[in-house]
Formats: sequence, structure tokens, C-alpha cells
Amino acid sequence: MKIHTTIESIRAARGDSGIVAFVPTMGNLHEGHIKLMREAGENADSVIASIFVNRLQFGPSEDFAKYPRTLETDCEKLEAAGVTHLFAPSEKVMYPEPQHFHVDPAPAQVSILEGECRPGHFRGVATVVLKLLNIVRPNSVLFGKKDYQQLIVLRNMVRELALPIEVLPGETVRAPDGLALSSRNGYLSPDERAEAPRLHKHLLIIRDAVRGGDHDFLKLETDALAALEAVGWKPDYFAVRRRADLQPPVQEDDPLVVLGAARLGRTRLIDNIEI
Repeated sequence: MKIHTTIESIRAARGDSGIVAFVPTMGNLHEGHIKLMREAGENADSVIASIFVNRLQFGPSEDFAKYPRTLETDCEKLEAAGVTHLFAPSEKVMYPEPQHFHVDPAPAQVSILEGECRPGHFRGVATVVLKLLNIVRPNSVLFGKKDYQQLIVLRNMVRELALPIEVLPGETVRAPDGLALSSRNGYLSPDERAEAPRLHKHLLIIRDAVRGGDHDFLKLETDALAALEAVGWKPDYFAVRRRADLQPPVQEDDPLVVLGAARLGRTRLIDNIEI
């Protein structure tokens, strides 16, 4: 695997790489990321990964400075997964001047769920991803379903801007107890780690109830919120939504997803399950 720290270098490498699949990340990689890398290589000549902790998507009270930087370990994992090139730019390379131009996703897509809890987050995500796509110019790009709203926003961005890139989703990778793998899981204490799968448990309860014919979504969501609050969590939302646009269901045959987010101690966890 070759490591590139400049835009000129990764563009030159991309030119000799045939059909390219791209997996952008912020590093601190876990098995969910690595699974995406392996999937990326199944239908491409080369896999390009990126590691860049993007300041633009962090809110004022969020953990940009504390976000784990584990480049050496990450490189070992990427090489073992068959990644061909890694783009690991500095902030000065990505933002050599203040970023005056931004991508503003449709308000209906980012004023709900994660966007409501983290104002400006998806503006920062969409801006850096568009910039990375312009730099790497891949044939396909992979995003995990664990960040479901992010996947929807970025898929819509690629489609509406007519980028010649296929967006491929990757299934969420879970620990044996059901906890979705996430870089933020490392912030959990041992007791919190043992408690953390409860979020997934309540998503399963809602999924099974809906599959069983219960369409009182508001009650299902409210019951799940109350159940987490009763054991010390601080939930932000549970929501049954349409997969296509994360709006409330309209027709009975709408493909659905149930999403949840809650804070356990100082760590905020998100998860979802397609119904």
C-alpha cells in the first residue's frame, strides 16, 4: 500500500489504478471499516482509502481535538485488507485557505434526527466528501449503513450533482452482543460497554413489533425512549422512517428503517435496523 499526503500524489496514483473504489474515513479503524475495504475490492482494480479528521463536521462542543488519531495502526489494517492507496492529508492540504464554499443539503434531509441534534454536521460532511470525490475521482464510493442518514444525504448529493460515481452501502458490523461497531465505543467504560447493547435491543423490539403489524409508531418510539431513560440513558430519538428519505411513513408498503440515538454516560451512540 502506498501512502499519499498531497492531492497531486493521490491524483497521479489514481490515474494508473484502473477501476477505483473509494472508502473515505476519519481513521481509528475498526472491523466495520475493514469490511468496507474488502467489499470495495470485490469489483474494482484498486481500492483507495482516505483518513482525514474533518473539523467542519464537528460542533463547538464535540470532540474534534480528542478524536483518536491512530494512523500507524490504521495503515497496518488497511494494508492487510488489500487497500492499494491511502490518502492521508493534513488539514493544511485539505483546507489551504478558509473553506468559503460549502455543500448545503436539502433542509428536509438535515433538519431531522442527527441533523436536529447536531446542527451543521451534514454540511461539513457533504463538503468534505464532495472535495474528496473531486480529488480521488473514483468509480464507486462506499459508506456504511451504520450512519444511515449520512448515507442517504451523500447518496442524494451524488445523484443531484450528477457525479459519475456509484454509491454503494455497506451493512453494519456488530459485536457478538449486537452493539454496532463504532470508533466512539472506545470511550465507553467497562460497565457502559456491558450496557450499550440495550440500544440495539430496543431497535429490535420496534422492528419486530412493526413486522408483526403494529403501526402505532409514536407509541413504539415513546415506549423505547422511556425504557432507556428508566435505566439512566439520555435518549435523543427513536424514529420509524421511510428508507428512501427518512421522512415519516405514508403508505403501508413503504420500506422502513428504525433509527435510534442516545447518550450513555459521556458517549453518544447511534444505530438503526431496516425493517
